Amino acid sequence: MTTSSNADKESGSGSSVMVRRGLKSAKVEMAGVVLVQVVTAALVGWCGFKDFRDALTFPSCVTGVALMVAALIIVVGTGAVVDLWIRGPNSNFGVVALIGTGVTLLTNVLLLFQAWTDGERIVYKVLSAVLTAGSLLAVIQVWRRLDEIPPPRRVAAALIVSTVVAVANFSHQYLYQPSRREVAPLVQLNVGKAVLSADRKAFAVPVDIKLVNHNDMNFYVLGAEFHAMGEDVEVSSTDLARPNWRVGAEQWAKYREKHPLTRREVYQPGQLVAAQPWIPAGHWVEANDESLTRTVVQLPIRTHFDKLTFYATLSLARKDRLVMDNFGPLYYSWKGFKVPKWATGGKDNDVIIQSAPMEENNAIDHYTRMTRRVTTYWRFGPHGVDVLPVIVPKGEEGHLFPEQENRDVRNRYGMLDVWAGPVEQSLGEIKSRR
Repeated sequence: MTTSSNADKESGSGSSVMVRRGLKSAKVEMAGVVLVQVVTAALVGWCGFKDFRDALTFPSCVTGVALMVAALIIVVGTGAVVDLWIRGPNSNFGVVALIGTGVTLLTNVLLLFQAWTDGERIVYKVLSAVLTAGSLLAVIQVWRRLDEIPPPRRVAAALIVSTVVAVANFSHQYLYQPSRREVAPLVQLNVGKAVLSADRKAFAVPVDIKLVNHNDMNFYVLGAEFHAMGEDVEVSSTDLARPNWRVGAEQWAKYREKHPLTRREVYQPGQLVAAQPWIPAGHWVEANDESLTRTVVQLPIRTHFDKLTFYATLSLARKDRLVMDNFGPLYYSWKGFKVPKWATGGKDNDVIIQSAPMEENNAIDHYTRMTRRVTTYWRFGPHGVDVLPVIVPKGEEGHLFPEQENRDVRNRYGMLDVWAGPVEQSLGEIKSRR
């Protein structure tokens, strides 16, 4: 009898230990699921709030709202998870728990994809990978808890799949595609009639530079330059010899000015007679707007030039793809500021540098990518000023990046150059009136 009693006690003690271990394991599982849910909700909710508050475009605001809604669903799902672990099969919130953990998994998968394809900071890549793995385990744990109530499982799976399809379709059609649409304003040069001065010793040519933006898009102005070239015209009465024509064509190809197409025009390097910015850098071009700038080019009446040729350039960045602050103070290459060799053109050219801090157009990229700056180099040469805007990580302004990487950066931030010209005006009539 004593032996039997002792065996019963040992058996009861073993069962009690197993129960305690099971309860402890269940608490650990619940704590892990809740931790993943809470961290994801905090991260997603904060990013969504920043996008909703700071975004300048409708798609970014919608994205922010979607992230905040996802965070709310995750929070509600967290409460359902706790109820499911406490009450077990008697819980009425099993489906809610599965939906909540499913949304967490979907959100973390998207964050993981974004961080590893577009992000640059390792800490966020590791964090997104850990959260994705944790949310996958959370879905599995909740799924196992719902073994005794299969109908809600099927309902939850159907809801999750349909939600994923709907969100993906909406995001691609109404958010991604509109933001990829390429737009560009126009720059128009209108050259007026040359006017002789009162003392008949000089003349002036008025030039109107019109900026026309018929797009629903705003642009930052990174640099705007206008210049005029005085040119001599020499035309041969017969076709130039092929070697001579080829030499002239090679000379013209070195400059951004126009290339002669005839075989009778003799190469004559133009001379810069006027150059100036026509829109202050750092301003922006409003959507569906027009602006007009008038400048005057003055020359002595006894100039030897036969014609004037006018050009205008405009360097822009799309306002929906970055948030840029005002340009800071100017820096000068001739005052000791270090300028990259690629910006000087490999020569002893004078360069003026402007730089401004910028932020990404969404909170996720803001945290996962390196901090960048917008820098514009104004390189002065014999044919006017070359405006060279770049966007590079802070501290890497002097590096020479591959052409494909530069092209990707320009596409990412909507950087573009708009050209106007050449617009030519013959000086024969005004010079005949001297």
